[in-house]
Amino acid sequence: MLLAAAGGVLCGLLAPELAAKLGFLSSIFLRLIRSIIGPVLVGVLVRAIAGAGSLGNLGRLGWKSVVYFEVATTLALLMGWFTVTAWQPGAGLSLPADAGAAPSSTGLGEALESAVPVSIIDALARGDVLQIVVFCFLFGAACLAAGEKARPIVALADSLAEVAFRYVDYVMLLAPPAVFAALANTVADGGRETLEGLAQFIAAAWFAQVFFLLVVLVGGLAWAGVPLGRFVHFAREPFLIAFATTSSAAALPQTLENMERFGIPKRILGVVAPLSLSLNLNGSTIHLAMAALFVAQAAGIELSFERQLVILLTLKLTSKGVAGIPRANFVILTALFESQGLPLAGLTMLLGVDALIDPVRTSVNVVSHCAAPAVVTRWEGESFSPPRNS
Repeated sequence: MLLAAAGGVLCGLLAPELAAKLGFLSSIFLRLIRSIIGPVLVGVLVRAIAGAGSLGNLGRLGWKSVVYFEVATTLALLMGWFTVTAWQPGAGLSLPADAGAAPSSTGLGEALESAVPVSIIDALARGDVLQIVVFCFLFGAACLAAGEKARPIVALADSLAEVAFRYVDYVMLLAPPAVFAALANTVADGGRETLEGLAQFIAAAWFAQVFFLLVVLVGGLAWAGVPLGRFVHFAREPFLIAFATTSSAAALPQTLENMERFGIPKRILGVVAPLSLSLNLNGSTIHLAMAALFVAQAAGIELSFERQLVILLTLKLTSKGVAGIPRANFVILTALFESQGLPLAGLTMLLGVDALIDPVRTSVNVVSHCAAPAVVTRWEGESFSPPRNS
């Protein structure tokens, strides 16, 4: 992907006439991604909510976990948003806005009313991501309440999600030529400013992830009374695996083993860790917020307070249940951009530099999975028994 991005930059600088003729490649790629948004959201969200298993039966421990996850992901979302607001990496870029796609300016009441679907079929046909999300959360909660009778529906949602992401895998085979064409076109139009903006976005992304890791996660552990020296010792290996492989799944076995050796009771680790994989994706949440605001800045789109609130709420909801699924964040951003009038061309531009951000983003996700059971352990009043063979 980086080679495709570098080639696109060179093409935009050296052959702008050719770059202008390649736009159809990125358009085809984005049309294919848009075609699978509905199935991905329905499958992933219904599976995540209905598959929460008996969250009501988890009692105090389950709800403490959920409270911690929601606080952490909210801080991550705001961290990403405010970093781009202060850094302004997209200012000065000349990414064209999608004509006619922007939603009309409405008050908060109207925005909330428009989030409630009249028909899920209509919402899917129009690609209204917030209406799809609201329906899926309510439908998933209904499946959860129905229990055994809803098992075929939950199995169908699980199958739909798996097939949808296999579809995405096939579509992503077109990503390198799409990234090449998109960056060539963008650089031909924007020149050096485009490269400077992307470099600033990469720097801002690393800053936000590292700041969240060192200040929010480590600060939260210290505040909770978790022994930091020992925690760092046992979290280091999962962190390095995630950084090297850019895969949370690859780091999962060491995450579970090392946190048990750290001294987290099995009863807590067995509840908190599985929930964390779906509900505690702090690195991904930071990136979603940063990507959305960066593209809005690059297109010169002024976002009202109500529209910012709708974007943040949409990202907060749609980020659930996509742990370990490659490129799921890209599909979520595609859905958001289409519903909020942000230019889809910005997605392929960001995809070209994603390999430079993915290691730190995945590592923050994995450290978040390590930190969550440690904080809940202290919240439960438990101590960390020293491992015998460490």
